[in-house]
Parts: sequence; structure tokens; C-alpha cells
Amino acid sequence: MSEVSVVEGGAEDGVPVPDSDENRRQVLYWRLLARLFDPEEQASLESASVAVVEDIGLPVALLDPAASVDSVVQRHPDLAAEFDGLMTPEPDADGERNRAAEVRRAALVSKVLLNVFSTGNGTVTAEQLARWQSDTGWLERALGCRPGDLRGGRGGAGRARAGGGVSPTGTGVGTPAPDLSRLIPEIGPELGSIEAGLVQRMHLREVLADPALASRLTPSMSLIEQLLRDKNNLSGVALANAKALIRRYVDEVTEVLRTQVEKASVGELDRSVPPKRVFRNLDLDRTIWKNLTNWDPEEERLYVDRLYYRHTSRKTTPQRLIVVVDQSGSMVDSMVNCTILASIFAGLPKVDVHLIAYDTQALDLTPWAHDPFETLLRTQLGGGTDGTVAMALAQPKIAEPRNTVVVWISDFYEWRTDELFESMAAIHRSGARFIPVGSVTSSGRGSVNPWFREKFKDLGTPVISGHIKKLVHELKTFLT
Repeated sequence: MSEVSVVEGGAEDGVPVPDSDENRRQVLYWRLLARLFDPEEQASLESASVAVVEDIGLPVALLDPAASVDSVVQRHPDLAAEFDGLMTPEPDADGERNRAAEVRRAALVSKVLLNVFSTGNGTVTAEQLARWQSDTGWLERALGCRPGDLRGGRGGAGRARAGGGVSPTGTGVGTPAPDLSRLIPEIGPELGSIEAGLVQRMHLREVLADPALASRLTPSMSLIEQLLRDKNNLSGVALANAKALIRRYVDEVTEVLRTQVEKASVGELDRSVPPKRVFRNLDLDRTIWKNLTNWDPEEERLYVDRLYYRHTSRKTTPQRLIVVVDQSGSMVDSMVNCTILASIFAGLPKVDVHLIAYDTQALDLTPWAHDPFETLLRTQLGGGTDGTVAMALAQPKIAEPRNTVVVWISDFYEWRTDELFESMAAIHRSGARFIPVGSVTSSGRGSVNPWFREKFKDLGTPVISGHIKKLVHELKTFLT
């Protein structure tokens, strides 16, 4: 049913009359809902939507499900700016709804939502996956985030702008649109799930065997997971293309995480070490202040008999970082992120990094900890979980507990729960820093065994769950 509102001066005695802008907005959203649940066209809704889009001066291509947002923007460049923050608009200054602007937003929102959430059935080509990834980037921009943020893998989710959003199913005139930024924690994992489904529907081996098709693939966590699972079944050109994609993804994520790590201080200033006397360390303000007694008022000149330099040397204590990561099927995202993170810390001065991966068997990956690409190629994703085998490798590495941090990444669904927890509690009591991590995904979604969660809480080492930035912060606090 169409919405109505009282239009001032439009009818006698305040009798409601149809509001054309509200009706237009409803037509666009009813069409969106119809196409999401049924790919078949509804003739009446399609023709009405075409009339609405033409009437408000937007291209009809917005209604073509086969047209990517990129192709529409390429033909109509002025629309690009409208997609940025589209679903988190600033409230109108006077508090009144701009119904005409809402109709225009409805058309653009419908386009991006339909392209992202209506993925059809059947086999997916490399070109279709690339198009979906591009369209999802536009959705992320519409939510006030950077492309790639919500799906994960390239860093943390951006913060959407505050303000109201667009309500696809709002039914009351004057009903405030919800703040869609609140939905971002839920949208990210769903986008990752959709992308994983698309990758599974691809004939990935055939795509990788064709360099032209493989070049169209954009690395993502879902794609990397499939490549790591299937790497032992690939050879020749397909294997080379798979490695190239993994390398590209690793390099992209490494760059983002390295920036986050480097934002921290690197220890207190060590004033026992004389400052290096180079121009970039010159403390100009202090030099002028200390030499003010040498000011000559007649010549209006300051004579400097001593230069002062800033201290840049910092106190650092050699620290050992032991990362133990569950490589079972439920922890792929964490495995990739933590492998990359370990390599970054391995490159810092006076940080001794050890990396252990496990499922029902444990593998010491320390010799390759500096190279996440080589490390990932040596992992074997899947299987069960037995943390006691990893503990047998980790405990002997704790030589100086006070200078050691053990990061254990898992969902903690274990076979030998009591035995494993007691050994973890022993590490904590020894004076080493023990950090249990439930998930270090880019989207922040993960499940943790509630028994372990309560045990760690009672121990005073609560489980970190959520975005990888939380783990980065904890490690920087301990190691710097």
C-alpha cells in the first residue's frame, strides 16, 4: 500500500492526499525486495521503476541487474560522489525530511544492494566474481567504509559516519531512517559468507589454469582459503597462478598491519645514550631558549655557542613472542592474519618470534616466521584439534618467562580440555604473559568454547575476540 501524508495547502480541512515522492520511493523499494526474493521481473514494478528513475533524472541503467556499479559510474561520473556515505547521510539541518532526495537515494541504494545480495545460482566465472567484489566495494563506500574493509583481509573496518540511513521498508511518513552504521558488524561477516559461496561455485582449478582468467581474480580471504585448501592438488600454471594470488594478498595485508604496528611507541627514551648529532635531531626551540643570554640587541643577532639535540634512542628489552595458532578448518582467517602478523613482529629489533601451527599434529614454523607466504604454503588446513601437541612444542621455548608472551589463537574446541587448560594456567603462573585469542579475523566474528572462556576469565586472562587490531594493541603494549 502506498504511503500518504498531509500536504500543506494540498487539500481542504487537512484531508490526506497522495505524496508522490513517498510513492516513488516505495515503488523502488518494492521492486528491490521483489528482485531479491525472485529474479523474475514483475512487469508492473519494472515499468513503474523506469518511470520513476527517468522522472528524477537518473540513468535507467541503474535498474539493469547485469550492469555493474562501475559501468554505470563510468558512463555517469557525477554519480560516484553520491555513493560515498550514501547509506549514512547527514541529517538535514532543519530536521525536515527531503523526500525528493530520499527518492534519489532509494534508486542508488537499490542498485548497490541488488548487485551485492542477488547473486543468482549456477557456476560463477572469474569475471562475475571480480564484478561482485567491485560492487561490494561500492556498498562499503555507501556505508562510509573503505572498499575491502567489511569483507576483511585488508585491515580493519572503517567507521561509518554518524547519522540516519535509508530505510528500505519504512512504512510511516516521518518515520526516521535507522543508523545503518550499527549494522556494520553484521554486514561484514555476511559479505564474507556470500563471497565464499561465489568462490565455491567457481571451477577454480580451470580458472587458475588459464592465465587470462586468473588475472581477473582479485585476492580475498575467501579465495585465499580455497587456494590454501586446494594447493596440493594444483600443478604447473595453475599452481603458479595460485601462488601469485596468495603473494598479492599477503603483501596487501602485510602493508596494512605493518602500519598499525608501527604506530606504537617503541619503548621509553634512553637518556643514558647521547643523542645523535645530526640535523634531523636538532631541537631548535631548546637551542634558542638556552642561548638567549647570548642575544646582542645592538646587532639584533643571537650567538649560539651550543646546539641541543633530541634523544631518539629508546630502551628496549629482548622479548620472545610465541604464537600458537589453530590451523583447523574453522580458523583459516585467523591463521592467515596471525601468520602475517608474526612476520611483521619478526622484523622488529630485539623481538624473537616463534610460530607454531597445529590441528591434531603440531608444526614448528619458526624458520619461516619472517616470510608469511612461505609459511602459509607449509600449512595444512582442516582436520581436528588437539592443543596438547602444540603445547609440547611451546613450553620448551619459554626460557625467560618475564620476557615472554604466548599468544594462543583458537576457538578452543578441544579434545583434552582439562589437560590443556592446566598447562596454559602453568604458563600464566610462571610469569609469562599468556594471551588467549578467540578470533583475529578482519570482520571480528568468531566462536569460542564457553568452558574455556569462563576458565580464562577466572584465571585473569580473558579471551580476546574481535578485530585483529585488539591483538596488535596487546602485543605492542607488552613488547614496547
